[in-house]
Amino acid sequence: MASRSSILLATAALAALLALGSCTTPLTFAVGKGSKPGHLILTPNVATISDVEIKEHGGDDFSFSLKEGPKGTWTLDTKSPLKYPLCIRFAVKSGGYRIADDVIPEGFKAGTTYKTTLSI
Repeated sequence: MASRSSILLATAALAALLALGSCTTPLTFAVGKGSKPGHLILTPNVATISDVEIKEHGGDDFSFSLKEGPKGTWTLDTKSPLKYPLCIRFAVKSGGYRIADDVIPEGFKAGTTYKTTLSI
């Protein structure tokens, strides 16, 4: 039978793991000023992402790669307007890829921040 001190130690360890797991930030993307349907500037609220890609509404794959710019911005220039809403796929520095579905809506407004359902 486990002693009282080992049960307390196990409980404390579990509580610490849960506390660490809940230290995440809800992910948002701000659409930069000057953005328009064929020129998109995104700024995530976290600096721990890379390899940002876009999938258009109705698209089969993430066929647009954004270019990383200064101050944590990601930019995409296309010859024709994109089909919105846009899904965003990105790599997380802690490992793996994440997908935020339908983040940037049709009729988006430059200077607006859009929430995702993800936390990083």
